[in-house]
Amino acid sequence: MTLTALALFLPACFALNVAPGPNNVLAFANASRRGFLAGLIGGMGRMLPFATMIALVGLGLGALLALSEAAFTAVKLAGAAYLIYIGWRMWRAPAPTAQTARDEPLSALIRRDFLIAIGNPKAIAIFTAFFPQFTDLSAPLAPQYATLGVLFLGLEVLAVATYAALGTGLKGFLTPLRLHRMNRGVGGFLIFSGLTMALSERH
Repeated sequence: MTLTALALFLPACFALNVAPGPNNVLAFANASRRGFLAGLIGGMGRMLPFATMIALVGLGLGALLALSEAAFTAVKLAGAAYLIYIGWRMWRAPAPTAQTARDEPLSALIRRDFLIAIGNPKAIAIFTAFFPQFTDLSAPLAPQYATLGVLFLGLEVLAVATYAALGTGLKGFLTPLRLHRMNRGVGGFLIFSGLTMALSERH
């Protein structure tokens, strides 16, 4: 892998990391209710699923899974159902208060982020299509995938921190009524994302 390839990989990768998907929107919502640290810690739930997916792609198993229609569809529908479930719960939740926000343990935030990430099989498809663009086929692939994977996860932490900072910056602006509306907005977004995932075509 050349320095030129790395120079191209970093901005392209970060653009993927900061895209406003369900995990990033959730980090924003967590931070707006509980502060920067909660948003950042909660967002770490996605790291294990993403690291596992990168390892699978590096081992060549990601391509095999990407070819399995049944496996892809099963994971996609399970992930879509979970997104819709979480979105519906947020939509139906009563107006939050500082106390109710504190009552939810950080482990619940991490678990929610983990389940959303692991229920999105398109991440494997992204890694399968994206990472090879920056590898040198004349050199061993394992070290290159390890490097790209570490860089991706590092940029993912930066993306989580960005959304957590944005959520924290708006915390003072968000009154209980506005928090309630934001909960409904995030819930609606998650429901929409789940429906889009469930109805999307294979690729």
